[in-house]
Amino acid sequence: MGHSLKILGRTSSINVRKVLWTCQELDIPYDREDWGIGFASTQSGEFLALNPNAQVPVIIDDNGVLWESNTICRYLVSLHQRHDLLPTEPAARARVEQWMDWQATELNPSWGYAFHALVRKNPDYQDPQRIKAGVKSWNDKMGLLEQQLIKTGAYVAGNDFTLADILIGLSMHRWWMTPMEHPSYPAVSAYYETLSQRPGFKTFALDGHN
Repeated sequence: MGHSLKILGRTSSINVRKVLWTCQELDIPYDREDWGIGFASTQSGEFLALNPNAQVPVIIDDNGVLWESNTICRYLVSLHQRHDLLPTEPAARARVEQWMDWQATELNPSWGYAFHALVRKNPDYQDPQRIKAGVKSWNDKMGLLEQQLIKTGAYVAGNDFTLADILIGLSMHRWWMTPMEHPSYPAVSAYYETLSQRPGFKTFALDGHN
């Protein structure tokens, strides 16, 4: 399928890496430009014309401009008809998408304070009580993932690797690499080892990313 694709965003962004790993699973070519912290400003008029939220990633392809990382991933998988990654049958698709949405609305917000404090060393995030609360919140969410993986015995949405595993896999790696207390979650540990065998996880998680 001939289809040009440009991705705007720095690889240090976990949301950009969602899209890059998805492209690797799809085996599709793309051009990428560095935008965001340390690179071209997302506050520029040029970028804001593409995404008024001033956030990466943004993609530009034959169908136009798209932003919001989870939406971009859904779009690319659907465009290339990879129904193994995102089923077309409504119930099966919903099971994948509920975990994608959980990653964006529940898991991601839980790490905000602790990650900025412990990894980014941001001086505005150094309240010990808030760090402690943030670590607990993050670990509690990962405990929910542990229970789900115990149920499935494999991947987040069931027996097979899906788009939800790309998103949650990157988030799990960020949790694991943050210097803080990590409860014993055997199912999460096994899941981490399983994902570690995938080239996309090796490239966009293990190779020095957080």
